[in-house]
Amino acid sequence: MNKDLESLLSELKVVHEDLRLIPTEMIVVSDWVRLKCRYGCNNYGNHLGCPPFTPTPSETRAVLSAYRNAVLVRFEAKPDPKLSAKHAGRALNNSAAKMQKTVAELERTAFLAGYYKALGMNALPCTLCDTCVIGEIQKKDQAVFDLDSIKCRNKEIMRPSMEACGIDVFKTLQNAGFKPRVLKDSKEMVELFGLILID
Repeated sequence: MNKDLESLLSELKVVHEDLRLIPTEMIVVSDWVRLKCRYGCNNYGNHLGCPPFTPTPSETRAVLSAYRNAVLVRFEAKPDPKLSAKHAGRALNNSAAKMQKTVAELERTAFLAGYYKALGMNALPCTLCDTCVIGEIQKKDQAVFDLDSIKCRNKEIMRPSMEACGIDVFKTLQNAGFKPRVLKDSKEMVELFGLILID
């Protein structure tokens, strides 16, 4: 690892200790991933950080080709034992919002360290607002035509999730030496991962 990357990792670890440098070749993009969003997630089309408003797998592959390195950022989200399985997702919202803010801070830190191409990605749908501006537009039965005219309230922080961009997070984590697993109980500790593309 070159000295510049070592210095950058030291600066990033001041923001969040649990991170790992990986080459972008370890990041796997698969077309099927967004189908899991489209046909398995209630958040599809309800957040600017979710499909269909995020880069397609083809666009993600093109973006990744402009980078050599990335940083995987690991977070732990402890479940709230008082919440039923039906409402366990609520316990993740605070952890997801914290992760989203930390990923934005890591991206900014890398940018200020001279890595001007730094770009963050999160996990899960954005939880920065109670209701995304997209949801408000849809409630009024208005069509969404021009995403550039829609103003996210947290544009400086909000970033798409890896899976929303077609990244196979499980395979990427395995390639990086992690051991992701499917959780079978809402009381299990959850690992969330963010990603910072750095150069």
